[in-house]
Amino acid sequence: MWDFIIIGGGILGMSTAMQLQQTYPDKRLLVVEKEDGPAQHQTGHNSGVIHAGVYYTPGSLKAQFCLEGNRATREFCDQHGIDYRICGKLLVATDDVEKQRMEALWERTAANGLEREWLDAGALREREPNITGVAGIYVPSSGIVDYAEVTRAMAATFERLGGEIRYGAEVTALEERRQEVVVTTSLERLTCRYLVSCSGLMADKVIRLLGQKPDFTICPFRGEYYKLSSQHNQIVNHLIYPIPDPAMPFLGVHLTRMIDGSVTVGPNAVLALKREGYRKRDVSLSDMGHMFTHPGILKVLGKHLRPGIIEMKNSLYKRGYLELVRKYCPSLTDEDLLPHPAGVRAQAVSNDGKLVDDFLFVNTRRTLNVGNAPSPAATSALPIGAHIVKQVQALLLE
Repeated sequence: MWDFIIIGGGILGMSTAMQLQQTYPDKRLLVVEKEDGPAQHQTGHNSGVIHAGVYYTPGSLKAQFCLEGNRATREFCDQHGIDYRICGKLLVATDDVEKQRMEALWERTAANGLEREWLDAGALREREPNITGVAGIYVPSSGIVDYAEVTRAMAATFERLGGEIRYGAEVTALEERRQEVVVTTSLERLTCRYLVSCSGLMADKVIRLLGQKPDFTICPFRGEYYKLSSQHNQIVNHLIYPIPDPAMPFLGVHLTRMIDGSVTVGPNAVLALKREGYRKRDVSLSDMGHMFTHPGILKVLGKHLRPGIIEMKNSLYKRGYLELVRKYCPSLTDEDLLPHPAGVRAQAVSNDGKLVDDFLFVNTRRTLNVGNAPSPAATSALPIGAHIVKQVQALLLE
């Protein structure tokens, strides 16, 4: 029997497994992952930003974990020789309406304890000659990294400490008993004393396998990117973010410097027709049937119908997508936007039709389950793992 089984080989699962093994060096730990390697889904398809914590509600787990995670991610990279760069983030207002919205973000960054600098149009132009705006906020602690590389380092550390990982092991059934949890995978049947699940796009399905009825479901949103042609690799010096529209549930299209030196444009946010639907043509009838019959998802889609249609249009027509970024970077043209892989965001939607905004955990007597882990989950992976370890410690004391 295993002492702990962790479901999920993304950055949250590996962070949790590593820290559990560090805390309980004499326990037997196993990670099961359905893919043939780590970081195959959200972790390996995100923007690579080390977030500072600009947007998150003061006092929320997002705000707390992001601030801690920014520091912890850099320390982990230093310890393991992983390349990262702290290039800073610029939030850019392109008109007076956005400038008013930016003032609220200025107050929020203060409440979240962030170092920041207000830039007028001249100071903005000095920092970013190719960016047009009436004002900006400079946040120096944001950076970039390859989170798949971070995850691989966590997995290697976990195994070096004595943990085991089984890839190609999809969880097909779970049974929580009084003294154990039975985990059935595509490879074998396992038992453990405690189970932790960090299942991302499959989070609610795993919780339902335990016989629970979560009051939310996972709705997949595809974030589509373009990459700028290499001649534009020096077009910006920082990460460039627009001021988010409060009518839209996501942050908008931004320019992101990548760790390989390239610059990406994105993401948008379009409803994916499959939980792991990274391509427009990816369709799952069962996933669609679940989404379009779930009352909460239907309410969200109805509430955001107009912006959703705009996002779909911009997904199909590059010109509309381009105009979003040309608001603050007017020199770009159609020819500058090259294909780049998309990501899929696992967004929990409550049964009453709200986007779950914070990290969410669903626990039972012998299991701890991450239900919602939106951005900045990758940045926050180390403090989230530490949080789960504390919950495990509390369970063991009962």
